[in-house]
Amino acid sequence: MTLTCGVDVGGTKIAGGVVDERGTILEELRVESPATDVEAIEDAIAGLVGELATRHEIAAVGVGAAGYVDKSRSVVMFAPNIAWRNVDLQAGLEARVHLPVVVENDANAAAWGEFVFGAAHDVDDLLLVTVGTGVGGGLVLDGRLHRGAFGVAAEIGHMRVVPDGIRCGCGNRGCFEQYASGSALVRDARAAAVEGSLLARDLLDRAGGDPLAITGPLITEAAREGDAFAVEQLAEVGRWLGEGIASLTAVLDPAAVVIGGGVSEAGELLLGPVRTAFAAQLTGRGHRPSLEIRKARLGNRAGLIGAADLARH
Repeated sequence: MTLTCGVDVGGTKIAGGVVDERGTILEELRVESPATDVEAIEDAIAGLVGELATRHEIAAVGVGAAGYVDKSRSVVMFAPNIAWRNVDLQAGLEARVHLPVVVENDANAAAWGEFVFGAAHDVDDLLLVTVGTGVGGGLVLDGRLHRGAFGVAAEIGHMRVVPDGIRCGCGNRGCFEQYASGSALVRDARAAAVEGSLLARDLLDRAGGDPLAITGPLITEAAREGDAFAVEQLAEVGRWLGEGIASLTAVLDPAAVVIGGGVSEAGELLLGPVRTAFAAQLTGRGHRPSLEIRKARLGNRAGLIGAADLARH
């Protein structure tokens, strides 16, 4: 059985794992990400792969990179949270690990993982929406990963949904992820607490009286325990997601939408409002087949598993 190594590179951590042909992770390691130093990032990835290679016979390496990756799957053109600017990551890593390397956008890799081994294994057309600090996207169309003409398709978090809206880290205003992400969830809850909203009092108490201690997991925990304000905050994010997915469906017509990322751990507290808003906004509703909105199965390992499988093929 062929084994490959999948590596998921983020702004704070690098995770690597040995993955078999069934998508099973045989061993996984994590190291801190030296995100501001290009050479140090490559050394860290190579060190991780090298250690795994001492215990497993690895045939190739797939890297899921949080940035714009060119269509050749080698050069990271830009990354918002890592010091990659037109870096030939493939060449740098192949020189270090002496194995074939494929570089892919991390959300694309996650979409592929869910398509082959996860929640969308039974369809040929998939939109993955990752909801975490921002909103990411990955597309599989007709059974193939869709990268676009230049390799940077499916950056759905940066479609504009509110003209002259909230300033986004990308420099534009009104981007989808400013309203439908974990960051938006936390921002709005903290703002309500700072303003002295009585609705947010219980959540503020859970945070020890410090608005800055209000986090996404804390909001989800409170919602699960019946806090009405926390439930409302998750529902608002879900509404934005559902409306955005309805617009994307009008363009892409996928058979399934898979919701992943850290905020998806809220389960039906998020997915219920997503489905309701989607059903209310879908063009031609009632006169067209309707897709399924599903929770991701592979969790935060989807990118690692998908990258490993892309390297295998």
